[in-house]
Amino acid sequence: MQNVRLHLDEPPRVTGAGIGVHGLTVAEDLFRLPELWQLHLFDYEADLWIGGTLHAVRPGHVSLIPAGVEARFRYRGRSEHLYLHLRMGGRGEEVVTPAMRDAGSAAPMLADMFRRAITAAPESPAQASAEAWAALWRIVRLPHQENGAGNPQVVTAALAHIEQHLPLPITVPEVAAAVGVSHNHLTRLFRTATGATVVAHIRRRRLERAGHLLRESTLSIPAIAASVGIADLQAFNKACRHELGASPRAIRRGLGTTPDGPG
Repeated sequence: MQNVRLHLDEPPRVTGAGIGVHGLTVAEDLFRLPELWQLHLFDYEADLWIGGTLHAVRPGHVSLIPAGVEARFRYRGRSEHLYLHLRMGGRGEEVVTPAMRDAGSAAPMLADMFRRAITAAPESPAQASAEAWAALWRIVRLPHQENGAGNPQVVTAALAHIEQHLPLPITVPEVAAAVGVSHNHLTRLFRTATGATVVAHIRRRRLERAGHLLRESTLSIPAIAASVGIADLQAFNKACRHELGASPRAIRRGLGTTPDGPG
């Protein structure tokens, strides 16, 4: 797998953005951008060579081409993609990500980010950069596909479903149905990808969110418990003691633990 290395501690600057339509008059394009990175989200099938390495382009795939690297496209008829041309920063920890990958269930969300950046670029460069930065972070955090887990996009969709439904009752069969797999298959994929069971992950995320609200907000303890899907105060108290090391009132006073260590 071909990887690229980039720095994301500061937002990129969007210097070009739009919808590219190719393959109408010529079957191939060969070019490079000497100082700019290229970010593409594809809606067609084609072949793409990035610095001489061949990649199969498919709808929903995203590519990231570093500045100065030659790109050669071979089209199969009319080909339309969303693109951002970026001047990347060089500060912070280096991030490694595949040059080409399938965005899977994240593709519609990425398409919205691209379109917002494209719309904002002429009049609001700062907003365009923010959208591009968020898209890049979303891309580098896509699950890897070479671990034999079967379909990591299922786990990504399951994680998103859980986050969106934390205040509500959540069962493993419900999550499995929402992402289109069986209960047992989701359980296997989830443990392989995250190292935890679905139930353990739901519990951890609820208590992480509760801990944040207890420390950082003035919401009442019953309201916080309800907002993370644990309306029974006795159960909430027990869960806080087990997961966060203190009662809700003690956590509010600054005791207990945080995800980074002692509070």
